[in-house]
Amino acid sequence: MEMQAILALSLPLGLGLAAMGTAIALGRAVSAAMEAIGRQPEAAPKILVNMIIGCALIEAITIYVLVFTFIASEKLQ
Repeated sequence: MEMQAILALSLPLGLGLAAMGTAIALGRAVSAAMEAIGRQPEAAPKILVNMIIGCALIEAITIYVLVFTFIASEKLQ
């Protein structure tokens, strides 16, 4: 029963930490991209494409954690 209690507390905590880390990373990535576009407006299309690809990879981390949370929560029952 003790393992289930630890798992029940750590799953939402881990998901929250992953979401917070993703939010910070996305904020920094978008901020850096906007700053780069401000410095070199002619390079905006290339910067935006790279930013979107990077944001998709950053978001994948949270999706992986969410899937892991669903899989691990099966052990609670």
